[in-house]
Amino acid sequence: MDRINYDILRVAKGQKPSRIPIWIMRQAGRYLPEFLELRKKYDFFTIVNTPSLAAEVTMMPIRRFDLDAAIIFSDILVVPQAVGMEVVMEPGVGPVLPNPISVPSDLVRLNFKVDVKEAMKGTLQAISETRKLLGDKEVALIGFSGAPWTLMSYMIEGGGSRTLSKAKSWLYRFPEESIDFLKGLTEVVINYLVEQIVQGAQVNKHSFACFTIILETLYRCCKYLSLTQSIFPQISS
Repeated sequence: MDRINYDILRVAKGQKPSRIPIWIMRQAGRYLPEFLELRKKYDFFTIVNTPSLAAEVTMMPIRRFDLDAAIIFSDILVVPQAVGMEVVMEPGVGPVLPNPISVPSDLVRLNFKVDVKEAMKGTLQAISETRKLLGDKEVALIGFSGAPWTLMSYMIEGGGSRTLSKAKSWLYRFPEESIDFLKGLTEVVINYLVEQIVQGAQVNKHSFACFTIILETLYRCCKYLSLTQSIFPQISS
């Protein structure tokens, strides 16, 4: 295997590479003029959920730059969409979930037993198509998902939040239901990430963006660590 691919996979395994491989967060997106042209024709989630479009956007930075990996063009909020929530991309605002989870009884709206192969086929097929487009390029393909707490936060807040006041309040008010919520999301994320690997992703990235807002004591009492760690051994097996 060429050192470009070899090094980024070694880094993912915690091994020492011959050099530092390079990829960029959001490396396919708004800074690319060809992406902006595509956005004039299609809305964000149409691109995400259409395999040929998502694969094409994933390849845009690979054609421009000497990068060591492609990261599939998708969004962490395809998971809430898959379990039954509406997600829209509002211009100038970002992702919005119009009907957030407000109380435990709202959880009946969510299907944690969803068939990810069907519900997330747009991204999964895009991974397969991207591997074909990469051809003999020595470039790894990265898949990703939001971590359970990050996803739960968006689903309760109804979008992004600097404070996560609603989500943190949920944890205090409904501790047992919070664990059920996180466990349900964890199962979906596990199945999704495993299927990404089946479709051709060589590395998986997990978004823990909302962890920085959680106090250590709250983190421990709600068992986030054990829930999150449960993902990794199941994927590796």
